[in-house]
Amino acid sequence: MAHERFPLRLVPDPVPDARVSGDEGVLGAVEVLPGVVRAARLSRTGVVLGRTEAFYDTDDASPDGVDAALERAVAVFAGHRPVGVGVAAAGVVDPGAGRILEVNDAPALSGYPLADRVAALVGAPVRVEHRARVQVLGDRWFGAGRGRRSFASVSTGEVLGVGILYDGDVLAPAGGRSGAHMTVTASGEPCTCGRRGCWKTVATTRWLRERAAERGLAPQLASLGALTASQDPVARNLVERYAENLVLGLATVQQLFACGLFVLHGEALDGGEPFRALVEARLRADALTGSETPSVVLGEASDTGALLGAAGLVLSGR
Repeated sequence: MAHERFPLRLVPDPVPDARVSGDEGVLGAVEVLPGVVRAARLSRTGVVLGRTEAFYDTDDASPDGVDAALERAVAVFAGHRPVGVGVAAAGVVDPGAGRILEVNDAPALSGYPLADRVAALVGAPVRVEHRARVQVLGDRWFGAGRGRRSFASVSTGEVLGVGILYDGDVLAPAGGRSGAHMTVTASGEPCTCGRRGCWKTVATTRWLRERAAERGLAPQLASLGALTASQDPVARNLVERYAENLVLGLATVQQLFACGLFVLHGEALDGGEPFRALVEARLRADALTGSETPSVVLGEASDTGALLGAAGLVLSGR
């Protein structure tokens, strides 16, 4: 099955269509990450009508576990007829072939024919794109990016990345990645990609857990939410370091594209307003003159940004 590569050019904001009724108005969304597959049915205005989640073992190099998790997740479409399914995928993605080319943290996803698998299970047209680029569509269609021509959508936590809307278009170069492997320190720690000093090595949940253990903090404090809420000066210092590390990548994005607005998703939501304010203050301190002063906002509490973006991917291609 051939999968045409569509440019991620936006069309007007979605509005309810009186001519579309029942399941003909349902949009399908799937998110595939190392260890987890999520799926949802959404309305044309971004209302989540149903949602599922299924897990698989990232240490298993066989695609069988991914197949099984995908089949469990897309059961959310049983008895429904989505007009199309958008898929937000981690790793290096070939949208034209609908295939994941490489994922360092989940060998079973490397070479995985995602569009063909989903189409066979759901029986609807399927479009696949990189998760960070899809997430920015979710913010633009349904979230904090509505009405803006340029901004950045940021994934935080176990998965790190940035999607960029620039002058009305999502930046989606063939073979492009999310920024997680940009070098932020030449003598840094080894990364799963085989290089050193990648942004991912200092600004993900893994780094936060390891640094908390090194500082002798209790295991129950080894999360951004708990660390931010703690009055322990060691915990507070670690949160500040984490915010600084996140800004190492965001400042580069701001200097290159003058995004102006950064929408945080994932683990950053657990840090709430205190963490948002830390990131914004640090980002503004690093910003160069001559462009819009950058602002940082939190994504919606449900953090369905990638699934909303996958639905937006369907709308953008219609």
